[in-house]
Amino acid sequence: MSDRPHAAAGSKAETPAEARTEGPDFIRVLIAKDIAEGKNGGRVHTRFPPEPNGFLHIGHAKAICLNFGVAEENGGKCNLRFDDTNPAKEDPAYVDAIKKDIRWLGFDWDDREFHASDYYQQLYEWAQHLIREGKAYVCSLTEEQTREYRGTVQEAGRPSPDRDRSVEESLDLFTRMRAGEFADGKYTLRAKIDMAAANMKMRDPLMYRIRHTPHHRTGEDWPIYPFYDFAHGQSDAIEGITHSLCTLEFSDNRELYNWYIDNIPVPSQPKQTEFARLNLTYTIMSKRKLLRLVEEGVVDGWDDPRMPTLAGYRRKGYAPEAIREFCNRIGVAKYKGVVDIQLLEHCMREAANATAPRVMAVLKPLRLVIENYPEGQVEEIEAENNPEDPGAGVRKLPFSREVYVERDDFREDAPRKWFRLAPGKEVRLKHAYLVTCNEAIKDASGEVVELRCTYDPESTGGAAPDGRKVRGTLHWVSAEQAIDAEVRLYDHLFKDPLPGGTTDGGDFMEDLNPDSLEVLRCKVEPSLATAEPGSRVQFLRHGYFAVDRDGAKVGMPVFNRTVPLRDSWAKLEQKLSAGGS
Repeated sequence: MSDRPHAAAGSKAETPAEARTEGPDFIRVLIAKDIAEGKNGGRVHTRFPPEPNGFLHIGHAKAICLNFGVAEENGGKCNLRFDDTNPAKEDPAYVDAIKKDIRWLGFDWDDREFHASDYYQQLYEWAQHLIREGKAYVCSLTEEQTREYRGTVQEAGRPSPDRDRSVEESLDLFTRMRAGEFADGKYTLRAKIDMAAANMKMRDPLMYRIRHTPHHRTGEDWPIYPFYDFAHGQSDAIEGITHSLCTLEFSDNRELYNWYIDNIPVPSQPKQTEFARLNLTYTIMSKRKLLRLVEEGVVDGWDDPRMPTLAGYRRKGYAPEAIREFCNRIGVAKYKGVVDIQLLEHCMREAANATAPRVMAVLKPLRLVIENYPEGQVEEIEAENNPEDPGAGVRKLPFSREVYVERDDFREDAPRKWFRLAPGKEVRLKHAYLVTCNEAIKDASGEVVELRCTYDPESTGGAAPDGRKVRGTLHWVSAEQAIDAEVRLYDHLFKDPLPGGTTDGGDFMEDLNPDSLEVLRCKVEPSLATAEPGSRVQFLRHGYFAVDRDGAKVGMPVFNRTVPLRDSWAKLEQKLSAGGS
């Protein structure tokens, strides 16, 4: 388990007005003030420090956009530094995935890729310095005893029996720990600060533990590993970081961060500032919990489109610019809150609307036969690719006597205001003709399997020659030329807006949505036969979809639904802008 702190999600959901930011956030104001005062020689140097123990999620996107963003805005630099101090949980595959995600999001660290493991020798020497100064000691308490001795928020801790161990003995034991003489858990190195401190982080915190676990970069060179709190600030100082931007769960760590900086001969004095982490409805942000979903087979890997990982969003069809815009809109604040996931989906719709080609796909096909259309005839219907982009051009769609329409677009006993297909009803087949339903053919079980219709040959392009109004417009595909496809309709992975409740005490697994994925065999227009994995389209009336990599495995194109067309967030924004409540 990571030695980094975890924080619970808040319970306050933001509205569109609250999600908007006016002017620079408090971190940008702070940095501007530092520059104006000449601090750090006017430099701005940040870092993004992920643990290589899982894939990056949408919460990391906020931190990435902030750290790389403020550096770029101020002509500064941002390092990528892997916090690789826990080899039991780390993997080179995670390192590669993290780098891929950051670049996909639109950022780059140039030649500034670093690892905490780059500094193991220096950190070890600084630990020896603290021992010599009487500010660190080797402790023989077990993990359980260490927790017991630490005390509680109401009660001061008790000193370890080894707290007054001599400098010489601690140096000797620490050297032997480094040499690999002792078993895991035999000793730890602790800072000697204050066992009665109100901030429990200051109660003789752990600096090193013995762990005979090979490291993916250093192999078996080190049988001891530094804890996050000891490695983090010193790594910042080594790299000349000016602004160490962390999420709020690190607030209590700041006092310890500064203590190490003040008591070790580090080459620079970085400053830690905390901001609120991202919490999103219907989403969990703990890599530990996400790993459990992967390991227990609840999802199909870290890049399952239901996962909040950047890899999952990429596979689902999200555009990186949509995620960057989302991060820009939610801003950076000091308070905890929960952002409505509809804002993220709204940003994706905005990005896709301008660029995604419109195509025809029938998800639940029902055959429609146009009885007065010539048998064997196939004509080409011209269809615009994207009405939002005049330069997108047009394409040709095959149209024939038999087409497929959506099963849900027909009702035998239609209500009065039903504007789609029903016996005697006339509708428009988009870009094609007006058709009237005359008869529904049923199978032995009574299910409708075919519609018999007639068309108006004069209604080319779907326009009535006599000016009559036809209110229903349906999408379709030609039955003979349509291709088979698999469509995956993704919903939220969790059925509760706050999975597991507002604290870490709830069981998020109880809130899994059993209907988070529906797989359909569908009919799509022939132009999609060669669609490249990752490309995005809008299925008319259904939503935005992306081509999945599984097409070769399944034997037909596979499309993942990115977001539906319905945009509740935009409607709420319009209502608020109009003065509604």
